[in-house]
Amino acid sequence: MVRYVPNIGLEVHCELSTQTKVFCGCPTAAGAPPNTQVCPVCLGFPGALPALNRAVVEYGLRVALALRCQISRPSIFERKGYYYPDLPKNFQISQKRSPLGHSGWVEVSANGDPSPGGLHRVRITDVHIEEDAAKLLHPEDDRDHSLVDFNRSGIPLLEIVSEPDMHSAAQVEAYMNAIRSALLYLGVSEARMEQGQLRFEASISMRPEESAELGTRVEIKNLNSFRAVLGAVRHEIERQTKALQSGERLVQETRLWDDVRQATEPMRTKETAMDYRYFPEPDLVPLVVDDEWIARVRAGLPEMAEERGRRLVREYGFDEKEAAVLTSDKSAADAVETAIKERGVPAEYAKNMMIGPGFRWRRLASAAGTPESAATATTGTKTSLVWVGSPADEAKAIHDLYRLQSQGQLSGTAARALYPEILKTGESADDLVKERGTQIGDQDQLGAAVDEVIAENAEAAENFRKGKEAALKFLVGQVMRKTKGRANPQMVNEMVRGRLAGGKA
Repeated sequence: MVRYVPNIGLEVHCELSTQTKVFCGCPTAAGAPPNTQVCPVCLGFPGALPALNRAVVEYGLRVALALRCQISRPSIFERKGYYYPDLPKNFQISQKRSPLGHSGWVEVSANGDPSPGGLHRVRITDVHIEEDAAKLLHPEDDRDHSLVDFNRSGIPLLEIVSEPDMHSAAQVEAYMNAIRSALLYLGVSEARMEQGQLRFEASISMRPEESAELGTRVEIKNLNSFRAVLGAVRHEIERQTKALQSGERLVQETRLWDDVRQATEPMRTKETAMDYRYFPEPDLVPLVVDDEWIARVRAGLPEMAEERGRRLVREYGFDEKEAAVLTSDKSAADAVETAIKERGVPAEYAKNMMIGPGFRWRRLASAAGTPESAATATTGTKTSLVWVGSPADEAKAIHDLYRLQSQGQLSGTAARALYPEILKTGESADDLVKERGTQIGDQDQLGAAVDEVIAENAEAAENFRKGKEAALKFLVGQVMRKTKGRANPQMVNEMVRGRLAGGKA
């Protein structure tokens, strides 16, 4: 049977966090009432002329240079023509033939990647500027009408297009994380997927293993989370492989991802560039970025994740893998370094608190489709999101837990348990300790809990008496659970060992 290899490319649409839109002076702040942040330009009125926002170019240059792209001189804006109710001009101002940046690359590391050293290079086709369309709203109580909010019309977007260089869902996930990390480190976007600030389109084709020629390409739209991208990629690889092995002919098309069915479904046959009738935008002159501008932007690029990871290893003695985990999330790395440098928390404590409970909470938040600094509270099938502040707030939480633990008011177990609670609720560590009680160090109170655990776990107690040290760890853990992590673990360890050694059960 022929073995097929996936070739996967991604288009990343990133909303830039400038104060005003790309071709007019309307504000970009989220949450405004519908159609209040508009003007003749972003409403597409006849005769209204666009004026390019310099900050958008600056942000685009940061990204293009960080992704090792060559800068086009000049770059050209074009009209991409198509008709849809969210596009009042019936064209979108974008770039195609001469984008801002082109021919870049990024290296990603994916678990299980067969590439030497686990690193895989993904080529960047181009980085280009374009304007967003308006937002269509479909009221549930009025199925006969749709509404249009033009506040989003003209929001600046940066599109990052990769070559089809990825061959597995693991590589796709690593690439998405790398691009999002770059955007956050560069400070050009908040990249909040739940607010539509980061969107993806995936192109997938299958080729026989022995062939270098790419197969028929299928594009997947409607991908608004990492989970949706990975689900669509896995499903489409399986669907196309089965079709090819059964002799079915694939067609070039656009498909949508159905998150409920966990499957793709046909949308339309795929358009080509010719279908969009690209031609130069007559109301915008070519954009010329000179050497001085490029040099200034390049000199101002911040420390990126890889460089920061090497520094964490050098300055704090972190393990390379631990440093890579920390720097994969900018807010997490910022919180840890702030706790160390400004709050005086030992580096090992801050790192362990983040990589343990901090990242467990982040994984939960990510699974719910939320940003790194949001938590989830689930009731039935509904998930509500809770915003909890900045890396500085998180650094304070780490410091306060360290202080309380050093003062003997908290055990390490209790501190790790309280950390996600602080992130979810925004309450201080001191307030939570007052509510739930400090560390239990009273001999009589602890003794009662120890006696109960030994009585309830006679087999484990007997195993310890027979010389099995692992049984002691289990019994201590049961006492910590019974006291909800408030027991002094050292006292518990000594007390359990003393009672069992003395034959008391």
